[in-house]
Amino acid sequence: MFENLSDKLQRAFKNLRGQGTLNEETVGEALREIRLALLEADVNFKVVKELVERIREKALGQEVMTALSPAEQVVKIVRDEMVEVLGRDTAKLRFASNPPTVVLMAGLQGSGKTTTSGKLAHWLKNGGHRPLLVSVDVYRPAAREQLKIVAHAVKAHLYEGQVSEANTATVERLAKEARREAVNSGSDVLIVDTAGRLHIDERLMEEMQSLKRLLNPQEILFVADAMTGQDAVRSAEEFHKKLSLTGVVLTKMDGDARGGAALSIRNVTGQPIKFIGVGEKYDALEPFHPDRIVGRILGMGDILSLIEKAEQQLDKKKQEEFARKALSGDGFSLEDFRDQLRQVKKLGSVQSIMGMLPKIGPFAGLNKAADRVDEGQLTRVEAIINSMTRYERDHHEVINGSRRKRIARGSGTSVQEVNQLLRQYAQMKKMFKQMGKASFGRRLAGMKLPGM
Repeated sequence: MFENLSDKLQRAFKNLRGQGTLNEETVGEALREIRLALLEADVNFKVVKELVERIREKALGQEVMTALSPAEQVVKIVRDEMVEVLGRDTAKLRFASNPPTVVLMAGLQGSGKTTTSGKLAHWLKNGGHRPLLVSVDVYRPAAREQLKIVAHAVKAHLYEGQVSEANTATVERLAKEARREAVNSGSDVLIVDTAGRLHIDERLMEEMQSLKRLLNPQEILFVADAMTGQDAVRSAEEFHKKLSLTGVVLTKMDGDARGGAALSIRNVTGQPIKFIGVGEKYDALEPFHPDRIVGRILGMGDILSLIEKAEQQLDKKKQEEFARKALSGDGFSLEDFRDQLRQVKKLGSVQSIMGMLPKIGPFAGLNKAADRVDEGQLTRVEAIINSMTRYERDHHEVINGSRRKRIARGSGTSVQEVNQLLRQYAQMKKMFKQMGKASFGRRLAGMKLPGM
């Protein structure tokens, strides 16, 4: 996410940090690099111009010139201004005082409306809500079938209804019936997946306006494909003029999107980005936190999101048990090691985890190292451990030459890979034991014993 933009901005800041003092020339040179980086990231040129001018005005101010670390002050100014562009506060969903809350999903065909509807239902369920899904796209039979599959996958309720004719009257009837079903079934949120087009046309807008009048939705969310850049921004602007959007959801932010849509769409429409899609799985929908996203763009990382993800995905009891075993001196078995691998895989790819760590300071080299990580290696390691008997996992020292050959055949790997895993495991076990002793030493040093 924002990898190219982040790298270019880091270079601009590196040049700034190399200057003892700042003047118009050095600031101007840095701002030229920042402007170029933003334009190459497909940020709207008007947004870039306004942003750079605001940064220039503050960067050349007296308080920066007299600061102990003027370069760091400029970085802070860039951060603050980018947060302002994205919206200073995290935008939350608005809920009706009298349920059901109606969420109307809008967007062009192929932007990911149906999948995002399912992801939103999953996110709402995790938050204690009872969502009901309905598709009013009567023009593409596959669209309604797709939502049915998505609803089943996220275990959310779906209202199907009957479709006899593909027209606006049928769309309105389905919407009315779905709302009635939400009331009768006790669903507190109704998510309406609407029809899309390959381009904006009058028929689409008239139908969306009709649904808006009929349902009086609390949220009209525009779903935009972040990969399309400024096309997504222009579409959002047109939809906003006709429907008065309340928010935006950007999909495919985990791909090679340059990030321009995220930095432009709020400024152009005046509406906040409420969610971003960061993967194909149904739990890969995140609330949009402007300050955290800017932290990622500027290489400062997003530790808070990583912690939240860990709290949601990892088994706390298993983590505590692993820590106790590893640091107690008893060590941990290969079975425990395999369980930890499975826990880590729940957080996503190594690249996505490293992407949340700062690119500066002690973490600077980890992001580059992550690019060299073979994700398949983790799968092979797990296969090797799975090919061992329970006794071998608990007592790795019994694994002799013949056992290693058997394990390699069973896991589809080589004896060399089995040997490498056992060496790494032994090193890790030794390291944890030393950490445990150091921890015990610190505790002992803090105790007040008689005569000591």
